[in-house]
Amino acid sequence: MYVSGFVQPVPDGNRDAYIASARTGWALFKDYGALSMMENWGDDVPAGKQTDFHRAVAREEGESVVLSWVVWPDKATADACMATMETDERWQEIDMPFDGKRMIFGGFETIFDAAA
Repeated sequence: MYVSGFVQPVPDGNRDAYIASARTGWALFKDYGALSMMENWGDDVPAGKQTDFHRAVAREEGESVVLSWVVWPDKATADACMATMETDERWQEIDMPFDGKRMIFGGFETIFDAAA
């Protein structure tokens, strides 16, 4: 498996709009082969002494940190989907109710996976 991970600051007043955009985005990720997606609204995100999620996304007053990921069967499927971000106009139609310039993201090779 392969994981695309994202951390972004979202204005608290945009929570419902963010959920709606995530639902729309999931339909596209699923079309391109994603296995699952999870969106997580920070409610216990401590300030660190050296670094933390707040500083990583330059969180401002009235914003929450959102941690998200998309699970793929492999890196090739994830890469193929990401390549469509510029060519599939449906991506451009998704409302992004946050400052995308402060989102951090990356691709991660799964090295351990467990479930109950």
